[in-house]
Amino acid sequence: MNKTDIRRAIRARKALLSDPDRRRAAEAVFSALERTAAFLLADRILVYASLPDELSTREFLHKWSGRKRFFLPRVNGVNLELLPYEQTALHLGAFQIEEPDGNELIDPQTIDLIIVPAVALDRNCNRLGRGKGFYDRLLRDLRATTIGVGYDFQLITDGIPVDPHDVQLDFVITESHLHRRSPSL
Repeated sequence: MNKTDIRRAIRARKALLSDPDRRRAAEAVFSALERTAAFLLADRILVYASLPDELSTREFLHKWSGRKRFFLPRVNGVNLELLPYEQTALHLGAFQIEEPDGNELIDPQTIDLIIVPAVALDRNCNRLGRGKGFYDRLLRDLRATTIGVGYDFQLITDGIPVDPHDVQLDFVITESHLHRRSPSL
């Protein structure tokens, strides 16, 4: 399947999910994430503000915001800016995604862990996004650990088509799978 076909198939599967299924999946994925060394050792974490069809980050942010320092992305042209997360200082920004208010931009190089949303993922830790390249541009030169999260059905067993600009993740976590990128030989 090509990227367009994968996006269409995943969108159709997401439309069939019930609210309890969505909650159970988010709980399972973020519970697995919380047990990783990458999360336990991280202090500064970039996380996404979830759209209705994505694994919800709301409970995760609420649970850990007193113990970890969270940051959210904000769209600026074709790039993402990173700002501190404050639950009461959000507005709907580009693409109807909640974004932080303010001007306290932080250096992406200071982030320890990045939790990345995806349309699809594979066992080689490749990620297919919505097609605008925001995360690929952000992740290209960062040293932070990257973890892609999604529903089990977002894990494409045949692999995702990869282009030269696509950035491979360090880990992929779904409800019942955790995959780590194989070290380069």
